[in-house]
Amino acid sequence: MSRAFTKESDDAGEPLPELVVSPHPNFVTPAGLAQIEQRVAALEAELRAARGGTDKPLLARINRDLRYWTQRRASARLVPTAVAPIEVVRFGTQVSLRFEDGAERAFRIVGEDEADPARGFVSWAAPLGRTLTGMTAGDEVEVLGRTAEIVALLP
Repeated sequence: MSRAFTKESDDAGEPLPELVVSPHPNFVTPAGLAQIEQRVAALEAELRAARGGTDKPLLARINRDLRYWTQRRASARLVPTAVAPIEVVRFGTQVSLRFEDGAERAFRIVGEDEADPARGFVSWAAPLGRTLTGMTAGDEVEVLGRTAEIVALLP
């Protein structure tokens, strides 16, 4: 069939599904809010650069991501950084754990968008984040089927 008989929208492909916004409150650390701001700024720059082009799927992806991150920025609830001494695990706290074999691992309780478990950043809404919240140094906790003791709390 000739291109003369196709709709412009045929080039766009299937519409992208919207990114799912968490039902939880959007608590953020100061670093997490900065990351959201950087993401919005980067997407706005991408959008400006892509507007002159003809890549409709790229424009659709950028616009979808920009809608998501703009909404996350608008709903962000900044939680101030705690000051030492920390008595109880709360949002923003770094928790050091010592496992039965002597291995130690630290986790920081952060917002959902800032979470990166491989780097030790755990969402407050994740099972580990919920388990640790409210605990104190000396408490024992079950982590990935292993028992660990909370040995330190830092802001």
